[in-house]
Parts: sequence; C-alpha cells; structure tokens
Amino acid sequence: MTAERTLVLVKPDGVQRGLVGEIIGRLERRGLHLTGLKLMRIDESLASRHYAEHVGKPFYPSLVDFISSGPVVAMVWEGRGAVRLVRSTMGATNPVDAAPGTIRGDLAVAISTNVVHGSDSVERAEVEVALFFRDSELVDWGSDLGGWVDGGS
Repeated sequence: MTAERTLVLVKPDGVQRGLVGEIIGRLERRGLHLTGLKLMRIDESLASRHYAEHVGKPFYPSLVDFISSGPVVAMVWEGRGAVRLVRSTMGATNPVDAAPGTIRGDLAVAISTNVVHGSDSVERAEVEVALFFRDSELVDWGSDLGGWVDGGS
C-alpha cells in the first residue's frame, strides 16, 4: 500500500470547544504525517463545492450553514492507507454509533455537530485536498515513521 493524502477538517464545533490539539494528537499517534495545516473560514462558495454531492438533499442547507458558521482547521495528512486510517480514527458519522476511543465516540455529541470531517475515499481526498489547499501550501518533508508504524514494509 502506497502513501495517500487525505483532508481532515476540524469543524466549527471542534474549534469552538478547543479540540484541535486533541484531534491532531490522535492522528499523529496513529502514525500519520501532517503535510498541510491552516485555520480558515469557509465561505458559501467553498462550502457548496465541498458538499456538492448533497445538493438537493433536505439537510444540505444546514450543512452549508454549519460549516461556514465559524473557523475550521483544515489539514492534510499523509501515510499508508491514510483515508481508511483517518476514517477509523474519527468513528461513525453519527456519534451515537461511534465506538468509544474514536474521535466522534469520545468527543462529539450530535450528528449535526460531529467535530470532524475526513475524506471518504482516495478519489474524494484528491478533490477535497485541491479544494482547500494549493500545492504550494503543502509541505513534503521526510518522516522516519514508516519503519516504526507499518512494520517497515
């Protein structure tokens, strides 16, 4: 399995609740490698592109309203199987269904305020990373973690 990149957003509720460091720490402890990070406000235009697959669904307006309601922390994480690793670390979308020990299982309180977003596929990750980061904002740097977290293979 080759290294992948994936987008993670700490949503406005996570930022407001002071959970950014906790989330970064959990992803670092899973052996992922941070390559991009910024605090930003998502405007309606970016929100509509990010949630384009949900246009026309009854919950779409609330998604756009929520993600643009306050600052978010946008991050790009890299590693072997990064998309699946982030998804398992986040837990189920609905915190009621999220296992204890996951970000949502431990920290989120409702599906509408579930603290964090992560890309759901390698293909979607490529699209989302490009939506939130220019290539010049991503830093390629050598990490020595590979042999320590993936058995050296």
